[in-house]
Amino acid sequence: MLDFAAIDFETANGNRSSVCSVGLVVVENGKIAGSVHRLIRPRPNFYSRFTTEIHGMRYEDTADAPDFPDVWSEIAPKILGLPFVAHNSPFDEGCLRAVYDLYGLRWPGYKFFCTCRASRRAFPYLPNHKLPTVAAQCGYDLRQHHNALADAEACAAIALKIL
Repeated sequence: MLDFAAIDFETANGNRSSVCSVGLVVVENGKIAGSVHRLIRPRPNFYSRFTTEIHGMRYEDTADAPDFPDVWSEIAPKILGLPFVAHNSPFDEGCLRAVYDLYGLRWPGYKFFCTCRASRRAFPYLPNHKLPTVAAQCGYDLRQHHNALADAEACAAIALKIL
């Protein structure tokens, strides 16, 4: 796979619709062609202690951020016709579907591929298939795990190696 968009969402709480950050890396002809990182005002707009402990973001970080439709209107033209790759794609696809539903947007039929699933086939000997472990196996040093853009970059590196 040489043309795709690697995507990662972070959420504010246990609701999949509570996306508070998105990272996107566009790959064309096997090379990174661009990237986007945006904060998003989540819905519902509260942060759980659990999610804040994971990614470090709090209510104040996104209080003045745009809503999902505004952010997605910037991103959508960059990914026209591209499949998505995500590490644990059911989570990221679930987030995207949840915000589409929340805002009454028509689902455009995005296709997702999962680098976590692919890594289990490619590297069955790894102790786990978490993003930092698989990224390291593929030669990518993930230093800011749970930063949406850093995770999307790691996912792109993995996809370029094994998809």
